[in-house]
Amino acid sequence: MRSDTVKKSVLVAVGVIENTEGEIFICRRGAGQHQANKWEFPGGKVEAGETVAQALARELAEEIGIRVTDCHSFMRIEHDYGDKQVTLDIRKVTAFTGEPHGLEGQPSRWVPVTELHSYDFPAANSPIVNKLQTEAGH
Repeated sequence: MRSDTVKKSVLVAVGVIENTEGEIFICRRGAGQHQANKWEFPGGKVEAGETVAQALARELAEEIGIRVTDCHSFMRIEHDYGDKQVTLDIRKVTAFTGEPHGLEGQPSRWVPVTELHSYDFPAANSPIVNKLQTEAGH
Protein backbone atom coordinates (compact mmCIF):
# COMPACT_ATOMS: atom_id res chain seq x y z
CA MET A 1 0.00 0.00 0.00
CA ARG A 2 1.31 3.46 -0.85
CA SER A 3 1.85 5.77 2.09
CA ASP A 4 -0.27 8.54 0.58
CA THR A 5 -3.33 6.26 0.71
CA VAL A 6 -2.96 5.55 4.42
CA LYS A 7 -5.56 7.49 6.34
CA LYS A 8 -4.46 9.45 9.38
CA SER A 9 -5.48 7.63 12.56
CA VAL A 10 -5.79 9.50 15.84
CA LEU A 11 -6.31 8.20 19.39
CA VAL A 12 -8.32 10.71 21.39
CA ALA A 13 -8.94 10.79 25.16
CA VAL A 14 -12.46 12.09 25.82
CA GLY A 15 -13.91 13.16 29.16
CA VAL A 16 -17.58 12.87 30.00
CA ILE A 17 -17.64 15.20 33.01
CA GLU A 18 -20.66 14.93 35.27
CA ASN A 19 -21.54 17.25 38.15
CA THR A 20 -23.51 16.43 41.28
CA GLU A 21 -26.76 17.47 39.56
CA GLY A 22 -26.16 14.87 36.84
CA GLU A 23 -25.40 17.49 34.17
CA ILE A 24 -22.70 16.93 31.55
CA PHE A 25 -20.09 19.55 30.61
CA ILE A 26 -19.71 20.26 26.87
CA CYS A 27 -17.69 22.73 24.76
CA ARG A 28 -18.06 24.07 21.23
CA ARG A 29 -15.24 23.48 18.74
CA GLY A 30 -13.57 26.49 17.15
CA ALA A 31 -14.22 27.59 13.57
CA GLY A 32 -10.79 26.43 12.38
CA GLN A 33 -10.92 22.94 13.90
CA HIS A 34 -11.94 19.58 12.41
CA GLN A 35 -15.74 19.29 12.86
CA ALA A 36 -15.85 23.08 13.38
CA ASN A 37 -18.55 24.70 15.53
CA LYS A 38 -19.98 21.39 16.73
CA TRP A 39 -20.39 20.66 20.43
CA GLU A 40 -18.12 18.06 22.01
CA PHE A 41 -17.08 16.37 25.19
CA PRO A 42 -13.68 17.87 26.09
CA GLY A 43 -10.43 16.00 25.57
CA GLY A 44 -7.74 15.63 22.98
CA LYS A 45 -5.11 13.61 21.22
CA VAL A 46 -3.07 11.08 23.18
CA GLU A 47 0.60 11.95 22.67
CA ALA A 48 3.42 9.40 22.32
CA GLY A 49 4.36 7.94 25.69
CA GLU A 50 1.10 8.95 27.39
CA THR A 51 -1.61 6.69 28.74
CA VAL A 52 -5.20 7.65 27.96
CA ALA A 53 -5.71 8.71 31.59
CA GLN A 54 -2.58 10.91 31.49
CA ALA A 55 -3.66 12.50 28.20
CA LEU A 56 -7.16 13.15 29.53
CA ALA A 57 -5.83 14.77 32.71
CA ARG A 58 -3.46 16.98 30.66
CA GLU A 59 -6.09 17.95 28.09
CA LEU A 60 -8.76 18.78 30.68
CA ALA A 61 -6.29 20.91 32.66
CA GLU A 62 -5.26 22.80 29.48
CA GLU A 63 -8.68 23.07 27.87
CA ILE A 64 -11.12 23.60 30.74
CA GLY A 65 -9.01 24.17 33.86
CA ILE A 66 -9.90 21.18 36.03
CA ARG A 67 -7.78 18.54 37.75
CA VAL A 68 -9.21 15.04 37.39
CA THR A 69 -9.19 13.14 40.68
CA ASP A 70 -11.29 10.13 39.59
CA CYS A 71 -12.40 8.69 36.27
CA HIS A 72 -13.27 5.30 34.82
CA SER A 73 -13.57 3.78 31.38
CA PHE A 74 -16.98 4.52 29.83
CA MET A 75 -16.74 3.29 26.23
CA ARG A 76 -14.49 3.15 23.16
CA ILE A 77 -15.57 4.22 19.67
CA GLU A 78 -13.85 3.93 16.31
CA HIS A 79 -15.14 6.32 13.67
CA ASP A 80 -14.10 7.05 10.10
CA TYR A 81 -14.70 10.66 9.04
CA GLY A 82 -13.40 9.99 5.54
CA ASP A 83 -10.42 12.32 5.91
CA LYS A 84 -9.30 10.70 9.14
CA GLN A 85 -9.93 7.71 11.40
CA VAL A 86 -10.45 8.43 15.10
CA THR A 87 -10.50 6.13 18.08
CA LEU A 88 -12.23 7.77 21.02
CA ASP A 89 -11.33 6.35 24.42
CA ILE A 90 -14.05 7.84 26.60
CA ARG A 91 -13.67 8.14 30.36
CA LYS A 92 -16.39 9.26 32.73
CA VAL A 93 -14.94 11.88 35.07
CA THR A 94 -16.70 11.51 38.42
CA ALA A 95 -14.45 13.64 40.63
CA PHE A 96 -12.39 16.74 39.88
CA THR A 97 -11.19 19.97 41.41
CA GLY A 98 -11.78 23.38 39.90
CA GLU A 99 -14.77 24.68 37.95
CA PRO A 100 -14.66 23.79 34.25
CA HIS A 101 -14.76 26.64 31.77
CA GLY A 102 -13.42 27.25 28.26
CA LEU A 103 -9.82 28.36 28.83
CA GLU A 104 -9.28 28.77 25.08
CA GLY A 105 -12.27 31.11 24.73
CA GLN A 106 -14.57 28.36 23.51
CA PRO A 107 -18.24 28.44 24.55
CA SER A 108 -18.99 25.81 27.18
CA ARG A 109 -21.87 24.82 29.45
CA TRP A 110 -23.41 22.26 31.77
CA VAL A 111 -26.28 20.44 30.06
CA PRO A 112 -28.86 18.04 31.54
CA VAL A 113 -28.45 14.56 30.02
CA THR A 114 -32.03 14.80 28.70
CA GLU A 115 -31.09 17.83 26.56
CA LEU A 116 -27.83 16.53 25.03
CA HIS A 117 -29.63 15.30 21.89
CA SER A 118 -30.59 18.88 20.99
CA TYR A 119 -26.90 19.88 20.52
CA ASP A 120 -25.02 19.39 17.25
CA PHE A 121 -22.23 16.89 18.03
CA PRO A 122 -19.77 15.27 15.59
CA ALA A 123 -21.13 11.93 14.31
CA ALA A 124 -18.60 9.98 16.39
CA ASN A 125 -20.17 11.40 19.58
CA SER A 126 -23.70 10.06 18.94
CA PRO A 127 -23.07 6.72 20.72
CA ILE A 128 -21.85 8.65 23.79
CA VAL A 129 -25.04 10.75 23.94
CA ASN A 130 -27.17 7.63 23.40
CA LYS A 131 -25.42 5.67 26.16
CA LEU A 132 -25.67 8.57 28.63
CA GLN A 133 -29.38 8.95 27.93
CA THR A 134 -30.01 5.19 28.17
CA GLU A 135 -28.18 5.03 31.52
CA ALA A 136 -30.18 7.99 32.79
CA GLY A 137 -33.40 6.18 31.81
CA HIS A 138 -34.35 8.57 28.97
